Amino acid sequence: MPIFSYAIKNLILFALPLLFASASFGQEKKVAATPKDLQMEIAKMDSLLFGAYNAQNLEKLKSYFTEDLEWYQDNGGLLYLETVIQNFDGIFKRDYRLIRTLVKGSMEVHPIKDFGAIETGSHQFRHIENGKEEVGTFKFLMIWKQNNNGWQVSRVVSYDH
Repeated sequence: MPIFSYAIKNLILFALPLLFASASFGQEKKVAATPKDLQMEIAKMDSLLFGAYNAQNLEKLKSYFTEDLEWYQDNGGLLYLETVIQNFDGIFKRDYRLIRTLVKGSMEVHPIKDFGAIETGSHQFRHIENGKEEVGTFKFLMIWKQNNNGWQVSRVVSYDH
């Protein structure tokens, strides 16, 4: 009998973790689907924001950011609105034009209850330098806030540079 109970004990000790593991892996994600209208609205705002960037319209570009903007960049640290706008101004004064495009199919949008939305994705920046096209693909996360001014970006995380 002790051999039998020892075998059952080992079987239980081996099988029990497998049962728990399969139960936890089998659970579905319980994240609400992003409403289609929110997805379309943020896609439109992304297009307007970077339309202003590509047109080098600094004043229009600035209007898409909240006054308390925080911009986190993996190779640049934490920046605030004034510095971000100064950086854009410097980019716009270069000898070449830097154009941003969203990588098709990379954008995801998730609602933030009573605040706005999270946008994530990848984008490319292109320019011609010394007769050669330079292209960089990077990842981003933007927190869009819906307020009296419409939609504005309050936080940016720019990474994978």
